[in-house]
Amino acid sequence: MAKPARNSERQAIVAGVRTFFVSSRTIQGKHLLQSERSAELLIDVFRSYPLAGRFKVHEFVIMPDHFHVLISVDGNTSIERAIQLIKGSFSFRRKKELGLIGEIWQRGFSEVRVTARKSFIAHKKYIHENPVKAGLAAAPEDFPYGSACLRKKKTASG
Repeated sequence: MAKPARNSERQAIVAGVRTFFVSSRTIQGKHLLQSERSAELLIDVFRSYPLAGRFKVHEFVIMPDHFHVLISVDGNTSIERAIQLIKGSFSFRRKKELGLIGEIWQRGFSEVRVTARKSFIAHKKYIHENPVKAGLAAAPEDFPYGSACLRKKKTASG
């Protein structure tokens, strides 16, 4: 099992606000995120940290064996710490709330620093199109475990 590439340079780890496209896989590519309960729990984790002011989650999608997230961290939080919080919180809550035990995440994660609007838009599109390419939905807003669907629901309700 290969460890995902890490691209952070020391100067970029803690600086001003930085945005990243991050991907993380489940252990051995197992479909541990495919159940509604697991996917909704991870969505709740994605929502809880921005509400606490820790970092900003712009876009995300939860696939059966991995997730992608477009996230901004401030100068007080490294991308490593933000992803550790997400993965650790999900693992803890999965055991406590769902009664599921066992290893969940592959070691590490992959990230790309997003420094331009064009890159931000391209990564946002990639996140939205991921379930469509995988045959899990006809359109991004039809896939229940992504930010495109949640945004559509929010717009429809108010």
